[in-house]
Amino acid sequence: MTTAYTTHLTEAVVDSLKGTADPRLSELLAALTRHLHAFVRETEPTMAEWEQAIDFLTATGQTCTDTRQEFVLLSDVLGVSMLVETINSDGRGDVTESTVLGPFHMTESPVRELGADIDLVGGGEPCVVSGRVLSRDGTPLPGAVLDVWQANAEGYYDVQQPEVQPPGNGRGLFTADAEGRFWFRTCVPSPYPIPTDGPVGDLLRATGRHPYRPAHIHFIASAEGHAPVTTHIFVAGSDHLDSDAVFAVKESLVQDFTETDDPSLAREFGVPNPFRHARFDLVLNPSRS
Repeated sequence: MTTAYTTHLTEAVVDSLKGTADPRLSELLAALTRHLHAFVRETEPTMAEWEQAIDFLTATGQTCTDTRQEFVLLSDVLGVSMLVETINSDGRGDVTESTVLGPFHMTESPVRELGADIDLVGGGEPCVVSGRVLSRDGTPLPGAVLDVWQANAEGYYDVQQPEVQPPGNGRGLFTADAEGRFWFRTCVPSPYPIPTDGPVGDLLRATGRHPYRPAHIHFIASAEGHAPVTTHIFVAGSDHLDSDAVFAVKESLVQDFTETDDPSLAREFGVPNPFRHARFDLVLNPSRS
């Protein structure tokens, strides 16, 4: 119910923020207040519903640990992470598109040599990932750094299974060579469900949504003089490409993991033959001066 008092209340709260020293913080808080108050006036929640919302947010915070970020997961499943990512991306079609960071970039990736195997536990289908890091004009970026992380063949990250996976499994920090090239060994990723044993899982069940993500590998690529990009590479043909639980799939990021029967190439990469091979380039935008 909108009344003169509810309108005055919103104005009073916004007015109380005018002394905020940081102009951007003042702008954000004022906009948040207006939109949040408008939501409350539109939906008219009961006191019981308000208490339930407070309990949900409290439980979300209590679920966070050093290796789990439930608030990031909540942001992901509501599409907020992708919205923020898209707003902040360059938007040019000739650079690699960005997508969500995800909740499992929680530990530092170990430094590894080019060609190293990030799958320390085995059990999955052998795979080689290779490509180049380029500037928008096609110039190779020697010394570019790639932070890579992925789930194991069963769909779990190392931080989810500390008693099963060694720290750093599925992770690697690589430096591109003098021609901007990178390559590493791993296993073909598989689709997996995001964690559903917390408040976000309760939300998905309440709304009849599935928790699955299509198979993918995470990348953060950075190079001197260029804006870094946080992205995924999705496995072409994977389940859930059209219904990613966190809305992160972009068509340009879907890549073939081609079945390759080439004994000499397998020996060169140090993998059994046949193997799967994903080839793609990561293209960065020069930093704005």
